[in-house]
Amino acid sequence: VQLQAFGGGMVQAGGSLRLSCAASGRTLSSYTMGWFRQAPGKEREFVAAIRRNGDSTDYVDSVKGRFTISRDNNKNTVYLQMNSLKPEDTAVYYCAAAPIYYSRSNYSTSSNYDYWGHGTLVTVSS
Repeated sequence: VQLQAFGGGMVQAGGSLRLSCAASGRTLSSYTMGWFRQAPGKEREFVAAIRRNGDSTDYVDSVKGRFTISRDNNKNTVYLQMNSLKPEDTAVYYCAAAPIYYSRSNYSTSSNYDYWGHGTLVTVSS
């Protein structure tokens, strides 16, 4: 599976961005999908995950109520809608795919993901 993330950019605090992650090579419907981010000088952290059929999602506490993960398996694409952005959301955002059972201990762990996109930079100014 090849993943390509795009949609990042620079936005002011309070603004919105929508990230997309397009897949090729294999259908995404077989994978739990996740978004991770890595800020400068920090470790990569889990942001959001969505079950294969899209009927369950989960988020890190810091983005709950502001970010929404979704997927369109027909388009082989996963999205991350980010609203009310804060400067602390500034990071490179990565999408990833994992053929794993959907549980928090699984989807929140980056090492469980087999495929990664190249990342897209989100910069939020104050």
